[in-house]
Amino acid sequence: MTEKIIVKGNVKGKVIKSNQPINFLGSIDKKTGSITDHEHDLSGKSIKDSILLFPYGIGSSVGAYTIYSLKSNNVAPIAMACQKVDLTVASGCALANIPLFILSPDEYDSIKDGDEISLG
Repeated sequence: MTEKIIVKGNVKGKVIKSNQPINFLGSIDKKTGSITDHEHDLSGKSIKDSILLFPYGIGSSVGAYTIYSLKSNNVAPIAMACQKVDLTVASGCALANIPLFILSPDEYDSIKDGDEISLG
């Protein structure tokens, strides 16, 4: 893969993929790592120990603290990859030392939910 690295890291793991943007402040339980937004396509799923793929983040800048809390509570993904990275996701991943990558549209589309991939 020719991903662009925002927060360095080498990871291999199972993908949890969403086709919807994620609001880290309002959609994720920072104590369990589960998606709590009933309207979201990952509703009820845990992002713990996954490689989380999603198009981009939305919502409040306080979402960066949620990403940091996920890591502090040991329920964070091992990495994140997006098509477009915003300041909230980038700063949250940097604070939590969670590898973060930008994927091209073709790369993003070629990865399926449940795939085992390597990034970094």
